[in-house]
Amino acid sequence: MILGLKILAAFLIGAIPFAKVAMLGTGIDITKEGSRNPGFNNVLRVTKNWRRGGVALIGDISKGYVALMLLGGGEVSAMALWFIGISAVAGHCWSPFLKFNGGKGVATTVGVLLFLEPWITLVCLPLYVILRFFGRRVRWRQEGAIASLLTMFVISAVVLGLRGMQPGIFAYLMCAIVFIRHMPNLREIMASKHEWLSARSRSLAVIARAVLHRPR
Repeated sequence: MILGLKILAAFLIGAIPFAKVAMLGTGIDITKEGSRNPGFNNVLRVTKNWRRGGVALIGDISKGYVALMLLGGGEVSAMALWFIGISAVAGHCWSPFLKFNGGKGVATTVGVLLFLEPWITLVCLPLYVILRFFGRRVRWRQEGAIASLLTMFVISAVVLGLRGMQPGIFAYLMCAIVFIRHMPNLREIMASKHEWLSARSRSLAVIARAVLHRPR
């Protein structure tokens, strides 16, 4: 009963829309501008203001960490801590304050992992920066989504490898939530890949016809 209330409280903490808070005073509804995602990247994209973007980012990370800090005390098992953390991530992704819409869950997941597995998370997080930099250089479409998903996957894999099956499963469960929230991004990546393959096939077909029909 008490654990259930803690899980519900974590969900509500995670549901606080800090992207909306960051936009206070602008008259802009972040859920109707840019990508319409209530998260750090969209706040920064729409406002070009690092201070407002920082409010959204720090707020979203803090939700995961603070939910566990406030609710993880007492006779709480390691499994219960993961449930509380996952609930905070779910609250961010499906916030009742946003008509059960929400963000992609990356920042709040980072907050949860910083509480539960701080060293693994801190060691793995630079991978996100490296992937963003590399993706921008080679012009990946959706490089932010690719960097986020790969980083979350690697952190989950390290948790599984170093901490064992149960923590690994919970880490991958959070990773799965992040993947689900990125499905539109993944569809766009697949569509662009299909377009690239189609264009390559057409180019090869043109070359083949030119070779076959050249004068002898």
